Amino acid sequence: MNIRKTTIAATLILASAASFAQQAPASGTPAAVAAAQPWTYKTKQLSRADVDALLLQPGKVLVLDVRRPDELPSKGSFPVFLSIQNADLEKYLKYIPKDRQIVTVSNRAHRAGAAGDLLTLRGFKVAGAVGTQDYEEQGGVVEHIKPPVAPAAAPAPAVALAK
Repeated sequence: MNIRKTTIAATLILASAASFAQQAPASGTPAAVAAAQPWTYKTKQLSRADVDALLLQPGKVLVLDVRRPDELPSKGSFPVFLSIQNADLEKYLKYIPKDRQIVTVSNRAHRAGAAGDLLTLRGFKVAGAVGTQDYEEQGGVVEHIKPPVAPAAAPAPAVALAK
């Protein structure tokens, strides 16, 4: 019984230490927090200059944004892109052209790096991964998409009462 209690206690301590280690620091800029995360992907992390050079070849490049749609208004994106969330990427591979270099996009490039690695394994030509926030911090300009304005509610039709 003591071995079981000791094992459970050790597991809880290790789990709480691991979750504490994964938490971002409460203070610091987003760039500092992102810089603290090491690049662990085989996909190249693109600089602004890399992205700008690729975007000069629109017929040869596909920009693939792997973020949720709700992230686009606040974080911005490139003017023309294909949007497939990371969670759905494998399901929609048949819709991604294999004859173009692919630039994967997320906020700080980490999800984009993971997507780039998956695409490379599936035979796609991946130029690299970029984060829109990183790109902006390096002087690049991204489009901040504004959600459509909801139409004003139409007034309720007048109802004539019979006497």
